[in-house]
Amino acid sequence: MPKPKCIDVPRAEAIARLNDHLRKTGTGGSVMSTQNLRRVTGFDATVLAAALANYGGFDADNDPHGERDFGDLTLWGYDLIWKIDYYDKSLTYGSHDPANPNVTRRVLTVMLASDW
Repeated sequence: MPKPKCIDVPRAEAIARLNDHLRKTGTGGSVMSTQNLRRVTGFDATVLAAALANYGGFDADNDPHGERDFGDLTLWGYDLIWKIDYYDKSLTYGSHDPANPNVTRRVLTVMLASDW
């Protein structure tokens, strides 16, 4: 029986899949919200997690590299932005290979757009 062919996934798609996993499940990295966001009247971490998991507003403006690492949404009457950054495992330096989960720690941060 022949061996199955390996299908190479383009680098940006590999990164996007890892980012989607973090955004949709809250696992595979850390999800952080800023203090100002947590102070918003009505803030609910469960609602925020669901909004991130269901986010589908990627386009050429907010996702030019196809990595699905940035987005914007509105909750509780506020415009929010979120961004995924890539660090080494010790969270000291940027990751040299964001497509490799063995050397990368992802951090998704959500903040008020006005804090940007």
